[in-house]
Amino acid sequence: MANKYLTDAKRVVVKVGSSTLTGSAGTALDNSAVAKLVDVVAGLAKSGKEVVIVTSAAIAAGLAPLKMTSRPTDLATQQAAASVGQGLLIARYTEEFGKHNIVASQVLLTGDDVALATQSENAQRTLFRLLELGVVPVINENDSVGTEEIRLGDNDRLAAMVAKLISADLLVLVSDVDALYDSPPATPGAKRVAKVDAVSDLGEIKVGGVGTSGVGSGGMVTKIQAAEIATTSGISMLLTNLANLEAALNGADFGTFFSAN
Repeated sequence: MANKYLTDAKRVVVKVGSSTLTGSAGTALDNSAVAKLVDVVAGLAKSGKEVVIVTSAAIAAGLAPLKMTSRPTDLATQQAAASVGQGLLIARYTEEFGKHNIVASQVLLTGDDVALATQSENAQRTLFRLLELGVVPVINENDSVGTEEIRLGDNDRLAAMVAKLISADLLVLVSDVDALYDSPPATPGAKRVAKVDAVSDLGEIKVGGVGTSGVGSGGMVTKIQAAEIATTSGISMLLTNLANLEAALNGADFGTFFSAN
């Protein structure tokens, strides 16, 4: 049944994390990773699906040009890095999608833009029109101007809120971890959880925090939170990594599938 949900989904939101696109802190964008992601998304679009990307990595992409070797901890420097990195990030997406004759667009959102009714209507209308025009919207949180009060701080939950906003059929989280495990993946004997029927069933599973790359802001906790937002909104979710993404979307037994309630 999970295979059917994956292959039959017509509107898909794909979120990709910073560590997938940049590697460790202080390194530049991994152009091959962006190209691989775009290849998969372009394949989905050419098969008739509507696809939205929610991308992290603006801050991470800005570290190397600013000669920083670790993610800054203060908001102002994070915003400065995001301002530098966002242009590099969207330029790479635009170039890669251009190779497939697909137009990509940049959409920068804050938490309020998808949470408040008056503002979410504007975001929804724009995204629907872009999809109608055959464009692949590339969304990121507007880190360069977002304040502490309106920032989500991670793109896992933003992706789930966007999926809910546009009534997507499927949310895909592309992580540096290939699936959810019943204990931290590095633990001897850790087993992959192939399917989750209800997020409430995960009470006994120990999930990890932010990874070791030093560029991300989420972790498995925020992915579980995203799964809860999506599945309780009637949207299935797939968690996998970039290496297994295409095969998983074609129904292969990779990653973790979260069933819509």
